[in-house]
This record gives sequence, structure tokens and C-alpha cells, in this order.
Amino acid sequence: MLFLVFGVAALLSSRYVIDDDFTGLAYLALLSVGAVCVFAMLTNWRTGVYVFFTWLLFEDFARKFLGNNMAIYFAKDFLVAVLYLSFFAALRRRSVAVIRPPFLVPLLLFVWIGIMQVFNPASTTVVYGVLGVKLFFSYMPLFFIGYALLNSEAELRRFFKIQAFLALIIASLGVAQSIIGPLFLNPAMPAEEIRGLSTLYRVAPESGLFAYRANSVFVSAGRYANFMLVSWLLILGFSGYLLLRHRRGRKPASLIIGVLYAAIFLSASRGLFMWTIGCVAVFAVAFAWGAPWRQREARRILRNLQRTALGITVALVIVFFIFPDALLSRVAIYSETLTPGNATSELQRRTWDYPMENFMKAFDYPRWPYGYGIGTSSLGVQYVAKFFHEPPTGVVVESGFGALVIELGIGGLVLWLIMSFAIVLSAWKVVKKLRGSPWFPIAFMIFWYAFLLLLPMTFASLVAYEDFVLNAYLWLLLGILFRLPRLALSVEFAASEKNLGK
Repeated sequence: MLFLVFGVAALLSSRYVIDDDFTGLAYLALLSVGAVCVFAMLTNWRTGVYVFFTWLLFEDFARKFLGNNMAIYFAKDFLVAVLYLSFFAALRRRSVAVIRPPFLVPLLLFVWIGIMQVFNPASTTVVYGVLGVKLFFSYMPLFFIGYALLNSEAELRRFFKIQAFLALIIASLGVAQSIIGPLFLNPAMPAEEIRGLSTLYRVAPESGLFAYRANSVFVSAGRYANFMLVSWLLILGFSGYLLLRHRRGRKPASLIIGVLYAAIFLSASRGLFMWTIGCVAVFAVAFAWGAPWRQREARRILRNLQRTALGITVALVIVFFIFPDALLSRVAIYSETLTPGNATSELQRRTWDYPMENFMKAFDYPRWPYGYGIGTSSLGVQYVAKFFHEPPTGVVVESGFGALVIELGIGGLVLWLIMSFAIVLSAWKVVKKLRGSPWFPIAFMIFWYAFLLLLPMTFASLVAYEDFVLNAYLWLLLGILFRLPRLALSVEFAASEKNLGK
């Protein structure tokens, strides 16, 4: 059977090569990779988790070189369905752990109002509703997969090592692209719908210095910045765990942190730059509160924190000496647009005034009590309008909370807030349980990520939650968070049994 399959693949490949049809060859390669992914998922759902997230991060790279083909965009929905099927089969065999989410009732209430809004008469087509349901709810089952995935401390380290490796690759490519420019990692002629997303520049208003906004392997600079944020939080939490638990891996973690920060700084994304600084400050305070500050550990922790800070400094110094113009242009952009009191500062305007104005603008539309239907102002409405020839409602605001009012009505916003606070409070209870343990840094960073995404980031823009990268990581990491207390107890029990045996 293998001989037959590879024979057919070789025949098709040879035809594409002879005809100089490298686009067809790329599609054949992508189809082969997808088939391997499906096989891996059906064979072992744990392996399928890593396969799916790797595909999730690199599908944009194939899509932008193949004319923004929507079949590639929706391939991840097929793959996640295969992953759910494989996990459900394991669940039927009772070979995985299950949990009832402590925030289940608020979650179901929000899902209920979302499903009801599919049939809102103000929506021009039910396709917008299907789109909205996909964006809001399709990755929620990853919560249960994340909980079942973490069955040992070895699996925990495996998960974070793989995430660190993927982040290192994408960040390194992003650093190179920030310096080389848009011709690197982008096709010479991108599809019209995504051309503007891969050719963005930011200009410093006073000095006139400009910088390219890299997108790395992604279609847009915004998605690249979103992945850098979640990677930054994951690696910070994992490095804190390594400080308290394992000697091996600390130096590579410090190196990855240095590369990540260089990529973040060179991204020219002001939002990412500010979120990163804020997260470091919050993590420092949280680590001081939750880490086990015994005498020897306190000295070791401070020494390793100094090593991490040194890694970040060395990374920026290397960039400065090799590519001074690239670094100085970003310094000018950040200092001229984010310094409070500066005449050209946009800090107050972009962080509060503009989102609040757009939030209040949502109430100027007549249907704010009951909305226009889920998906009508969501990410991707342009594709629905293009392929189904259905005009959008034209009701759009640049505020996440405002967009929730537009789509779901004021009741939808209220249920979103109830659900978000229920998730955040439940996560905080887990963090408090793990205070003083090596798992505290990971638990806190997952809690902090959920808080950021569900509340302040969504307040600014609904695109943050609807970004499939941030959304998928949110639900998977929440499942991992709620499994951490049981993992900690099992490790302590194993250690006590070992000591009794001695």
C-alpha cells in the first residue's frame, strides 16, 4: 500500500516538475503533509495536539505563497475536527482524564446567546452566523484536551519545550525579516486581499525614521505580534518553573527569551511593546509573591533572573552593533509615540480614548439592545461577502466590547463579562493553590494571559479573541492550568513514596 501511494505521489510530482508547475507541486506537498497530520492525529491524539498547533502556526506561510487560497485557511478546521474525533475515541475508552469546568454555566449561557444570534433577522445571511460560531466557539473543546494532555511532569516539559522551539524559529525569522524587509518570507506579488497586511511600515512622527512591521511566517503583522505575546508569556512562565524545579534547560530558556525580546522590539508593534513591558513588571511582582523564597533558592533565583536580563541586554546590543539603523528606528518610533507628555504621543489616545469612543459609538446604532447577529462584524466578513455575494451590514466599530454589542446586543456583552470574570476568578483560585510550588510561574502566566485576552485586549478589539492563534492557545492553556494542581499532588505523592521506600 505504501509502495502504491508513493508511486502515485512520485508520478504526480514528476508531471508537475516537467510542466514547471511548482504551484501544483506545492499543493501536492501540502496535501501529503495534511494526510500525514490526519494519520498522526487518528493514531495518537496526544501527538495530534502538537501536530495541530504546528500546522496552526505555519499554515499562513503556505497560504500567502499560494494566492491566499481559502482551502488552506479552512484546513485547520478539518484538522481540529479530526483531533476532536481522536480524543473522543480515547474518551470512550476511558483512557483520558476529564473535568467539569468550574465556569461551565456562564460559558454555556454565552454559547446559548451566540447560537441564538445566528438567526438574528438583521443578519443578511446565515453564513455570517456560521462564521461567528466558528470564531467564538470552535476551539473551546481544547480546554478538555489540554486538561487530559498533562498527565505527567515529563509531558509538561515536552509541551513547553516544543512551544519554545516553535517560538524560537518564528521569532528568529521575524528578526531577519525586520532587518531585510518585506521581500523576505513574502511572495513578490501577494494576493490583493493580503497585500496590505504584509507591506506595513511605521514612521516616527518627529524624526521621520521608518521601520517595516514584520509578519514572519504569518499573513499579517498583527497575527505575528499576537503570537509573540503568547510566546513571551509561555517562555517566561516556563523559565520560572525551570528556576525552581530543574537545572537543565535554564540557559537555553534565557537564550530564547533574548531572541524573543529582540523580535518583539524589532516588530515595530507599539501594542506588543507595551504589553511586553507590562507583563514583565507584573511577573516580577507575582514571582516575588508566589515563589518559595528560602535562603538558597532566593540566591539562585536572583542569579538566574540576572542571567535572563543579561540575555535580553546582550540580544539588543548585538542587534545595535550589527544593524544600528534597524534598532534606532524602532527606538525613535517607541519614544516619539509612547512617551507621556510628548506632543506626538499617542499613548492616551490609543489605549483609552479611541477604544472608548468606538465603544460608545456602538450605542448610536438602533439595534444595540439585541444586535445584528453573531459574525456580522467579525474577522473574515470580507470573504463571506466575496464568495457568497452577500453584503455585510456595514455596522462596524473599532472596539471589542462595542463589536459584542453590535453582534450580540447588550445582553451578549453582559454575558461575555460574566463568563470572562468567572474564568479569571476560577483560574486565580488555582494560582493561589500553587503558590510556593515550582508550578506557580506557569499557573500565573496562564491566568494572566486569560485575563489579558478576555478583558483588556478584547475591550480594545474583538480581533484579538477571534485570532485563531490566541483563541486556540487560550482554551488549551486553561485546560493545562486546571490540571496543574493534580499534577503537583501526584509528583509530591511519588516523591513521598520514594522516600518511604528508602
